[in-house]
Amino acid sequence: MPVSNLANKPGAVTAAARADRAAPIEGRAASGRPSNPVSDAAAFLRGFLARPMEVASVVPSSRFLEQQVVRAADLSRAACVVELGPGTGGSTRALLRAMKPQARLLAIELNPGFCDRLQGLVRDPRLTVQAGSANALSGHLAQWQLPAPDVVVSGIPFSTIPTETAQRIAAEIAACLAPGGRFVAYQFRPQVAQYLRPHLGEPDTRAEWRNLPPMTVFRWVKPGR
Repeated sequence: MPVSNLANKPGAVTAAARADRAAPIEGRAASGRPSNPVSDAAAFLRGFLARPMEVASVVPSSRFLEQQVVRAADLSRAACVVELGPGTGGSTRALLRAMKPQARLLAIELNPGFCDRLQGLVRDPRLTVQAGSANALSGHLAQWQLPAPDVVVSGIPFSTIPTETAQRIAAEIAACLAPGGRFVAYQFRPQVAQYLRPHLGEPDTRAEWRNLPPMTVFRWVKPGR
């Protein structure tokens, strides 16, 4: 869908709608204001203090964790990517740098402050920022006329959200993911596996100790391709 049409969709905001219409540089995200690690950390802490059950950590992800998530996602051939819980945008920028020029990234964020910050920091025509819940993933994809995602990346804390909500999100991810698609979740605790196991089986896991707190990267591949 052309970027000019995206801005007319209700209930969502896009970084592209406020950006210059220049095409993105291949393999790199065109950004608005440059990222500041101190500012990102302060914004993340404010978000955690305001909504501690919705934010996985008191600090943003490290570059080591971002790199491991990108490797697990295997974005080289992905046409549609979804990010659940982008936070202050560090992982979003890492995903955009690895994505194809023609690919699309739908970032779904429940925290309105994080949505506004992401919209101002990252200006890339491939990015759409959707304010809302991950448990409405199928509706968000339909709203933006996006195909089944090849990759879903999640930073939302499955260990702190209500069980019923976590189960709905897991079911939505499994149902929406394209055959052969990958679901990658980076988590402090292992509860995500109990929610996804009935849908996608056992995950591959890898620890990332160079993060505060240390995280585990879980990876599933949906059968069918």
